Amino acid sequence: MVARKVFRLNIGFAGMEKYLQSCRTKFWKSVFEGELDYILRELREAKDVLSVGCGPAIMETGLAEHGFNVTGLDISRKALDQAPDSIRTVVGSATDMTFGDCSFDAVIYVVSLQFIEKYKEAVKQTARVLRTGGKLLALLLNPESRFFKEKTKDPASYVNKIKHTDLTEIGKTIAEYSFVQSEYILGIKGQEIFGSQNPDLASLYVIKGKKKNSIYGENKS
Repeated sequence: MVARKVFRLNIGFAGMEKYLQSCRTKFWKSVFEGELDYILRELREAKDVLSVGCGPAIMETGLAEHGFNVTGLDISRKALDQAPDSIRTVVGSATDMTFGDCSFDAVIYVVSLQFIEKYKEAVKQTARVLRTGGKLLALLLNPESRFFKEKTKDPASYVNKIKHTDLTEIGKTIAEYSFVQSEYILGIKGQEIFGSQNPDLASLYVIKGKKKNSIYGENKS
């Protein structure tokens, strides 16, 4: 979700409570609903889903309610303690996943990949744990959007902690392991939320990867 990255920044208990409270506002509920609807459409053929950098698993709870077997991975135990029992939670690093090869039908990064210092290693790990033909879905903040530019004006905004803004380079990294498509989604203008593929208005840029068959010793036929 657009505002979830507070947990990559090691906030304290008070900061977490403030974040969870903001998630209950009408604006952010609408944002989350838009993101969840998009993810549900993209993961129609998946069952076992890993969410990397899931925080308190708000989005993941929605996936579980729609019948997915969801595993949430995050570096913060404090954040994962907020997740419901319907979510399998694992404390760990995106760059050193402990899951076995070919464990998931889909791996999602909901505004988390850009905050991982060694994101290329995270993408490599993602390819390893995905099953043949599995899907990587990376929802990325769009640095060209009005939403992003407005957020950067606030010195305290999580957006200013972002480590990677070159969307093309991220796409190239994912393409090493997957067949890739991309698109802009989720227009935000003030408090208004709407569908948009206009880079100036769309808050998110999505990279969709389908895992290639010829990596990690899998059958190349």
